[in-house]
Amino acid sequence: MSTIDATPIAGRNSVACVPSNHQDAIMASEFLIVRARQVWLELAGVAVTFPAEGTEVVVSERSLLCPPGWSGIVTLGNAAIITVPEDGIGDLVRERLGGLPVTTLTDPDRVCRALPVAELLGPATLAYCDKDSFRPTDTDLIDVIPAGHADLAAFLASVPSDDADECGLAEITSPAFVMRSGTHVVAAAGYRRWPGQAAHICVLTAPQQRGRGLARVVGGAAVADALANDLLPQWRARPEPSRRVARALGFHELGTQLSIRVTGLSAR
Repeated sequence: MSTIDATPIAGRNSVACVPSNHQDAIMASEFLIVRARQVWLELAGVAVTFPAEGTEVVVSERSLLCPPGWSGIVTLGNAAIITVPEDGIGDLVRERLGGLPVTTLTDPDRVCRALPVAELLGPATLAYCDKDSFRPTDTDLIDVIPAGHADLAAFLASVPSDDADECGLAEITSPAFVMRSGTHVVAAAGYRRWPGQAAHICVLTAPQQRGRGLARVVGGAAVADALANDLLPQWRARPEPSRRVARALGFHELGTQLSIRVTGLSAR
């Protein structure tokens, strides 16, 4: 997921729908956490539940929380699940991370001090929205094309390969929502269907077009389509500019994800 274009554009038809008071906001976040947890429980690959609070560690060779052979940490609210590839690593993770506050489990420095970590990916912030919190954008300038359209492929081929790989647009299952400069796509968004009825939002703006708020416009179109299909929009981001776009669209940051490759079990 790559969204580096962070300057919001206020669409002509933009309406901010937010909870009317603090209590409503808390209830909305709690409901989203419940839905978000179901997504990650299905990705865990084994039967597991988020505890009322604290951390649950399970062995799962089929976990999709992380690359194969790695350990995946997902926090949502005041609880976390961690999948590990084998029992020995599970024992080590329970011993070293089990008693830590949930808020520290995706802090790379803290985790690397506690475990022999060879590699890590993340952390990434996990944000979600629903129809009440979503802030629509003006879609008058949006063009909708199929996911496999040649114009989308040309756009991805025109940007740095790291951006193309990170954004995930090559793997979307939704239509692509694009903005053009002349005939060329300069910003695009879509989503990939995930387990748990989630729509994993993917957004990218051409480097020379960033700072104009295009990410919010195309991203908003993708989110609106996901909500219209009764899906849970998920925005997973590492860079702060991407997080700002999500917040501008009404997403709630509810958790984090970190993947680690643990080695050296003899270090116990």
